[in-house]
Amino acid sequence: MKIAILYGGKSAEHDVSRISAFYVAHELLKKHKLYLIGITTEGLWYLQPDSVNQSLLENDPPLELRTDAPRVLVEPGKGLIAISNNNGVIPLSVDVVFPVLHGTFGEDGTIQGLLACADIPYVGCDVYGSAIGMDKTYAKKIWMHSGLPVVPFLEIHTYELSQETIKTLTATIEDSFQFPVIVKPARAGSSVGIQKATNSHELSQALMFAGKFDTKLLVEPFLPVREIECSVVGNTVLKSFPPGEIKATHEFYDYEAKYIDPHGADLLIPAPLADEQASYIQDLALQAYKAAGLKGLARVDFFIDTKTGKIMLNEVNTMPGFTSISMFPKMCEYGGLSYENLLDSLLKLALENHEQQNSMHYTRT
Repeated sequence: MKIAILYGGKSAEHDVSRISAFYVAHELLKKHKLYLIGITTEGLWYLQPDSVNQSLLENDPPLELRTDAPRVLVEPGKGLIAISNNNGVIPLSVDVVFPVLHGTFGEDGTIQGLLACADIPYVGCDVYGSAIGMDKTYAKKIWMHSGLPVVPFLEIHTYELSQETIKTLTATIEDSFQFPVIVKPARAGSSVGIQKATNSHELSQALMFAGKFDTKLLVEPFLPVREIECSVVGNTVLKSFPPGEIKATHEFYDYEAKYIDPHGADLLIPAPLADEQASYIQDLALQAYKAAGLKGLARVDFFIDTKTGKIMLNEVNTMPGFTSISMFPKMCEYGGLSYENLLDSLLKLALENHEQQNSMHYTRT
């Protein structure tokens, strides 16, 4: 097939995307024609030259992103085109797009809507599922409505943060949860903007800091927990895989522990759980996936309270990492789906979902 891989992006996870995309492209290059489309932190799209494809066989990650290259544009209803330096139009005949984009403008529904308008099949969740998965408060509300257990939370908007209201807000949070608490942006990934607060002063600072990354914030109790993750693949026929566990060496699994500190966490696959716990988590992952209307793939994250043993849904990631140490492909592989077969499955699911969408009636006749 002819596959366009989107990577980079206008996101705090730009660098992580370039690492994930390297591994995805390296595998797909073995049997497909690739168009590598790098997206800068300003949001500009560039069609990478053949030399970047060749670098997949010669270099280590991250995937190179050159800007001395043709710009890529989206034509609604038609697909992708590239514009050369002399303003020549280069049509890009693409069978499917693999948006290896994490975080904002990657898994929040925006790129999915753009590709849907261009009538191009793409890997992963659709607009609705992506938007729900990205918004931690919406996902939790949907799960609560479906009777699924979630981590307790309070939702706060940045317009509520002022010198006059901050004291009232912190008092409300203190009444709801005992310190310490965790403050995070509601619609950001990879633990960006997260801080722990142990008193009112730290809480107000954490709220202001998280507000730099999103206009909606989430406050949760800082619980003694085990962090468990579970991979799910499918559109209508779903499969969940044996869960894994993250044992962070930091106080919690923050951005530095995930991507900067090579010893930031131990990844245990499978997670050391009793059979009934693992089975319950896999089933709960499927229920959460269905309730949020997800398609293609997702990594569903859980907390197990070490004091009570309660298993709770934390969040969902609709375009999880595909690096050499990423939990999502490793859990799939442990469950019998190799990296190669995982990517093949995701491409087929993308085409299947696109065909179903195009079978719908968009006129009154």
